[in-house]
Amino acid sequence: MSNENPKEAVVESAGASAQVDKKAAHNVRILRTAIACMMGILAGIASFFFAGQVDAATGSQPNAIIGLLILLAGIVFQRHVFMIARIDYTSLGGKDWFYQAFMTFALWFISWTLLLTSTIFPQ
Repeated sequence: MSNENPKEAVVESAGASAQVDKKAAHNVRILRTAIACMMGILAGIASFFFAGQVDAATGSQPNAIIGLLILLAGIVFQRHVFMIARIDYTSLGGKDWFYQAFMTFALWFISWTLLLTSTIFPQ
């Protein structure tokens, strides 16, 4: 006869399924962050190309407002990317959308700034 307790086996299997659920939720959060980062980089590159010729003296572009509009479009378009990636976006709260928007903004700002400064100081 085995000395195993059936209650311990149930607790172990429940713990294993909880760990699998935690890993799945973690992977979804990583995917959401990756989507936000990619949207920010793409928005930064699009902002650079669509905002006009860079003035070498000031480092600015004549239609910089287009860059901001592209950023906003990138933030809004994430919802559609979530649908394509089969991520449940309806469960996201305000804090989650703020995080998505901030990550998109941060990568947009970094990529657009790098592109603008690379034209001022050519290597």
